[in-house]
Amino acid sequence: MARIRVLVVDDHRIFAESLAAALAAEPDVDVSAAGSGPAALRALERAAAEGRGYDVLLVDAELGALATGGAHAVPVPRPEEAGAVDGISLVAGVSSGRPAVRSVVLAEKDDPRTAARALQAGASGWVAKDCSLQRLLAVIRGVLRDETHLPPALLTGVLRELTAARKHRTESERLVESLTPREREVLRCMVAGLGRKAVAERLFLSPHTVRTHMQNVLGKLGVHSTLAAVALARRAGVGPAEQALGDVVERGGQLAQ
Repeated sequence: MARIRVLVVDDHRIFAESLAAALAAEPDVDVSAAGSGPAALRALERAAAEGRGYDVLLVDAELGALATGGAHAVPVPRPEEAGAVDGISLVAGVSSGRPAVRSVVLAEKDDPRTAARALQAGASGWVAKDCSLQRLLAVIRGVLRDETHLPPALLTGVLRELTAARKHRTESERLVESLTPREREVLRCMVAGLGRKAVAERLFLSPHTVRTHMQNVLGKLGVHSTLAAVALARRAGVGPAEQALGDVVERGGQLAQ
């Protein structure tokens, strides 16, 4: 019998242990538990190194809320950062780095916006924490058949959120397309967090010229700050310029080497 390897990720210890125990009673399920995002990433790495990777990740929608005072208090880090602690960031990281692993988000309440974010991050399912074990097992087996599971009551709200997100992305793409090739290069450097001096050296331009390009980028994008320009660029799918050794990166308004 092919066994399904499941990793429960929840910082509510009693819930995590109870769910893991219930799943472990199934004859075809092997289950482990992790109490944080970093712990889950370490467990995934160990399992992969041992040649027995996990099949399904069950992730608390509010992972990290106990430590931060709220699920939305943690800025969403890039997926590759091992410090990702909230549930959606963990899903995004796993989806990006381990696409064979299916992620299912466990939620105490239905929230169309968070569910839409989870699907965009790569989740294959959204399940209420108080659902029956049979329902959860059906979802686990379903996502392994490449199915997407979403409660019917959430469907309309999630579609609305996804449509709105796509609209914002389309508008952002249109604004980015209005930039000249050189301005797009400057924008990619801004997304990478490079300071004006580093951009000038990379593009063989004077700092004054770079400043002019940056002002033009902000004007064409209709924003008033570098942070807003970077957020819009990411919505449009603009990736960062690759950083070279010695690049000067801006961090919180400060320059760091």
